Amino acid sequence: MAHDPHGHEHSHAPATFGAAFAIAAALNVALVVAQVIFGLAANSLALLADAGHNFGDCLGLLLAWGAYVLARRRPTPHFTYGYGSASILSALVNAVTLLVATGGIAWEAIRRLGNPGEVAGGTVIIVAAAGIVVNGVSAWLLMAGRKGDLNIRGAFLHLVGDAAVSAAVVVAGIVILFTGWTVIDPIASLVVAAAILWSSWSLLRESFRLSLDAVPSGIDPETVRAFLATLPGVTSTHDLHIWAMSTTGTALTCHLVMPGGHPGDGFLAQTCHELEHRFAINHATFQIEVGDADICRLEPDHVV
Repeated sequence: MAHDPHGHEHSHAPATFGAAFAIAAALNVALVVAQVIFGLAANSLALLADAGHNFGDCLGLLLAWGAYVLARRRPTPHFTYGYGSASILSALVNAVTLLVATGGIAWEAIRRLGNPGEVAGGTVIIVAAAGIVVNGVSAWLLMAGRKGDLNIRGAFLHLVGDAAVSAAVVVAGIVILFTGWTVIDPIASLVVAAAILWSSWSLLRESFRLSLDAVPSGIDPETVRAFLATLPGVTSTHDLHIWAMSTTGTALTCHLVMPGGHPGDGFLAQTCHELEHRFAINHATFQIEVGDADICRLEPDHVV
């Protein structure tokens, strides 16, 4: 069995991520409290819907923060890969929470379409505008880590989306203020619900796939297999597995049939370097097989 000497998971998150996360979470909690208070006072479902959205994001931020802390803990005899997969679980829980909140928002918005009631447009505009500022600042704090960590990038994109949703609520408040068309409030709520559904569905789908050890999006396993088959001395490959160890680390195991014998550590190091460079696979393990006299029982594709 040959193992990549450099194939351990590397965290590309910025060192200041913990502090940035703390500030972003605190800002968003304060925003949710303000939106609930003023949403009830202004009788604005759109504002309450935005508060529900931001509350889901607060949970997501806190979950991602906890997952980030866990992922940096050392492996143990019982958790030999460490706790990196906690970031995948946090994304899955976050997606489910957002979808549940979406259902509640949509139900109440549909109920209010026939009787929207009075809405204080001015209050809606001020509080939603504060949401744009808070989410914009929070996104800026996390922007530095969005390229190196899928977990951070997901939080960043979510906050950018929140700023856009708050902007839609501001538009609804302006329409109400100048036209008195209060029905625009539940309509805006449905728009918010649709935005949450759109952003959460892809998160749910990908996090669910990764929780089942699926190949991460963006990696074509057949392309990886073809690359391994072209390596010098390799006559065939089998038992190829690719899965996400966390939102920043991807693992690979594979059997390489090499009749010429073990290729040496230099070959393994170069192969692992190419896998990381070409496919962002940073934890690779290979089993070298030198002949086909004893067929490997794991060679058939349907055998795990």
